[in-house]
Amino acid sequence: MHLYRQPIILFGIALPILAAAAVVGIGMVAKSKMEASFENKAMNYKAYEASRLAGVEVEKQVIRQVAHVARWNDQLSEETASAVTTNLREIAEHLPKKEFQQTAFDPSNTKGGFGSAAGQKSSQLRIAFRGSFRTMQRAFLELETRMPQLQLQDLKIDPSTSQSSLLNFQVTYTAWEN
Repeated sequence: MHLYRQPIILFGIALPILAAAAVVGIGMVAKSKMEASFENKAMNYKAYEASRLAGVEVEKQVIRQVAHVARWNDQLSEETASAVTTNLREIAEHLPKKEFQQTAFDPSNTKGGFGSAAGQKSSQLRIAFRGSFRTMQRAFLELETRMPQLQLQDLKIDPSTSQSSLLNFQVTYTAWEN
């Protein structure tokens, strides 16, 4: 019996235990890889779903703005100098004549200021006014509300030499165009 003891222990006990341990080890490694793959896919799905919902929300907001897009395109396609002149004329109708006077208007089709550093088409407008501070604030607010494509580039305020209650304003706008 001593002769067969070693092969019986080797082939009957040790190798089956090693084979079973290898199968269990391979199974555990496969299970951990599948769990990691599942967690990765679940995380990617959550990110995808969040992105999809964010996209749906953006679409809803864009759909609400569609009515304004045509107006904005029309506004950007207008010739800037004439649009500013028209808007200033309408604004001046609602302001006191003694407190609001346009003294100069110099439109320029060349790029300058902010427009020179951007690829977007733009032009510059230099406008001078004489008026009271509060009235000019209202006029600038109204002009920039009506024409959001205007970007204030430079504003200079000096006291008026002719009337002490009025100020001289020199404004430079970059007008973004289509």
